[in-house]
Amino acid sequence: MLDYKNIIIKRYALNLTYKELADEFGASKSGINDFIRAFEKCDKLSYPLPEGITNYAIAELVYGHAPGRNNRSSEYEQPDFAWIFRQMSERKNMTLVYLWNRYKKDCQAKESKPYQYRQFCDLYSRWCEENYETLHIQAVIGQKMEVDFAGKTFELIDKLTGEITSIVVFVSVLPYSQYIYAEGMTSTCEPQWIEVNNHALDYFGGVPAIVVCDNCKQAVTANKDWIEPDLNKDYAEWAEHNHTVILPAKVRKPKFKSSVENAVGILEKGFFHNLEENRYFSLEQFNQNLWKKLNALNHENFKKKDFSRYDQWEEEKQELMPLPSVHYQYMERKMAKVSANFHIRFDNAYYSVDKAYLHKNVMVAASG
Repeated sequence: MLDYKNIIIKRYALNLTYKELADEFGASKSGINDFIRAFEKCDKLSYPLPEGITNYAIAELVYGHAPGRNNRSSEYEQPDFAWIFRQMSERKNMTLVYLWNRYKKDCQAKESKPYQYRQFCDLYSRWCEENYETLHIQAVIGQKMEVDFAGKTFELIDKLTGEITSIVVFVSVLPYSQYIYAEGMTSTCEPQWIEVNNHALDYFGGVPAIVVCDNCKQAVTANKDWIEPDLNKDYAEWAEHNHTVILPAKVRKPKFKSSVENAVGILEKGFFHNLEENRYFSLEQFNQNLWKKLNALNHENFKKKDFSRYDQWEEEKQELMPLPSVHYQYMERKMAKVSANFHIRFDNAYYSVDKAYLHKNVMVAASG
């Protein structure tokens, strides 16, 4: 089942193309195209979506019926996913590859048919999703930062022309403390993406071991099977610079980054309603208002608790890795051919290179 809700939000809030949506959600371009056309023809539903609507409700309104679940084949030996989950949770450094090989050996002993590894991983992720409410995954202190965009956008008005530009809100959270950072952006291109990720680490006062992101084009170029995703080159180098690891969420599985999804929901159902009542003529004005309210939220005690996100973060920041001395800077890249005089042209200037590269194509990288 497609993640209809996020497809609609990212189509109309972030103006993603059908190809970008297909890459991000692991679907065919024609499938995305057919759904968007059906959505636009639907007279019962429009963007922005009603608050709290589910993917099943969207499917029922758009297509007239809720999608059914795929049946598992009786030809294959069904893995014991409850046992597999316990092994993954309780045993250090346990991997799905090891457990799949063990499952395959058991099938061979029983002379039954095993699932291939990718099918095994996909079925396991579905099982985890279906049983998520009964499974408690404890957040580890200092382990992760989750990042995403909010679906809600705001209007930025040009003082001279009156032209309106959309402000998209970047959101990040530390799952252990639930400490939230957010920042408005007028562009979601790679340089701005790198910048807001730098700001998030500054705000948190350290670097987590893992950064969990959505499959947006700024972070991931391809994530067809979740096992070996292709990362955006700059984001991968940003991670290396900060000595952390990028772990994209499984396509169409928002529960893989449930903390940031929850944080986005808190913001959209909370003070975002107050922010949208104001008129903004500069991005700085919007962010100042946003950060003031965010600071109050982080210092506010949890319901029925005598501590806040800020209190939890005071403990967690001690476990984060130290920030690098300088920020990672976005690199502009371009292919250039070395001419007969051992020079290349980049940004209307000429640069000399080693003679070993004569007449060869080279990659030029430059920071601003």
